[in-house]
Amino acid sequence: MFDPGRIPCRSSKIRVVPEKINAVRELIKQDRHVTYREIEASLDISMTSINKILHEHLSVKKICSRWIPHNLTNAQKKARVDWCKEMLEKYIQATSKAVYNIYTGDESWIYAYEPETKQQSTVWVFQDEAKPTKVVRGRSTSKQMIACFFGINGHVATVALEQRRTVNSEWYTTICLPEVIGEIRKKQKNRRIILHHDNASSHTSTQTKAFLTERKIELMDHPPYSDNTKRFLSFIPPQTHKRNTGRGNDSSRNRKLRQN
Repeated sequence: MFDPGRIPCRSSKIRVVPEKINAVRELIKQDRHVTYREIEASLDISMTSINKILHEHLSVKKICSRWIPHNLTNAQKKARVDWCKEMLEKYIQATSKAVYNIYTGDESWIYAYEPETKQQSTVWVFQDEAKPTKVVRGRSTSKQMIACFFGINGHVATVALEQRRTVNSEWYTTICLPEVIGEIRKKQKNRRIILHHDNASSHTSTQTKAFLTERKIELMDHPPYSDNTKRFLSFIPPQTHKRNTGRGNDSSRNRKLRQN
């Protein structure tokens, strides 16, 4: 039944003026994390108009940055590609039985830090722009250094350092590698070992090379800035601190914008 006390809704075409479109464009250029509510508070336009401007006039979309371990030069990228081709050829597209003798490892800090949430890392991107990337970083609250080693069948050994100690050749050759080699050769004393580690000074020192030669350990080359192992990071839940971050509480930011 018709209710005489209510006014029927009439569909109307939403109109936006070029000045508002340009204003929204400038806000996005100034802050790629800007939210709908911040645009509304700053320009005093409706959510519906904002949505129309963003998607129909500016053709922008909000996406998360892809995290990368390092920003590589073209020469470093080429070196990594060449290394991969060489390994594929050497180990016959990974069908060679020698792949079972490859063990890779690296030292890594276990961090307890405050990472930016996936939602907080989203940014507005125009149609003709490349997808953003972000070098992994975090604010450390505590940390512990460990060395992890893996083979084709999974985890082999994890060796921890004393709190905040620095890795050096002495520790690597007298504590770390002997423990790893002992685990690998526990069942087969003369098992062939092909070691893959990065070019850190403790790995390439004369002492380490002499140790590997003495133990008959073969060494695999390593391209620049290639992570051997996944980082084992102990996260402090980001939601715990979300209320205290700039992106965690839009209402406080909006109040400031309205006051301005």
